[in-house]
Amino acid sequence: MKNTIVIIAFLLVSNTFFAQQSVFDKFDGLDDVTSVLVTKKMFQMMGNVKMDAKDKETQEFIQMTKKLNNLKVFTTSNPKIKADMKATTEKYLATAGLEELMRVKEGSQNIRILVKSGAKETQVKELLMFIEDGSAKNETVLMSLTGDFDLNELSVLTDKMNLPGGNVLNKGTKGSKGSK
Repeated sequence: MKNTIVIIAFLLVSNTFFAQQSVFDKFDGLDDVTSVLVTKKMFQMMGNVKMDAKDKETQEFIQMTKKLNNLKVFTTSNPKIKADMKATTEKYLATAGLEELMRVKEGSQNIRILVKSGAKETQVKELLMFIEDGSAKNETVLMSLTGDFDLNELSVLTDKMNLPGGNVLNKGTKGSKGSK
């Protein structure tokens, strides 16, 4: 009887965990949504590529990719999907245990960056960026990055991968929580 209860509890906890992991996957494959999904396997492959990495930034990028699990970026200008993206993000934030790192209003953009911290002050398990744009382009961007990385290393990743909102993230994280 005790084994049955333990198994049921494990299944419920694991289902809750995996449901949270894929909460944004509903936007993948939708018309009017541009999706970029990079898996742990791809990051591992990128980290194992034999390069003549003489410059420090490329070496840091290769080391950073080994620490990442998933990158998901969803972009849309469809009003209905934007509203759903915002509601899904707000619902996720209510239960995910992320803390706000920074909020920026830059022109017509409202940018929120949140993190789930690791054991150390600058260690990050998850970074979520949500960008709403009120300009003529009027795009909403949702980015989720998971792994086990240092916040100070993030500028290397945003520079090399040209991530949306990377310029804002770089301004906010360079030197903000200690040195590299």
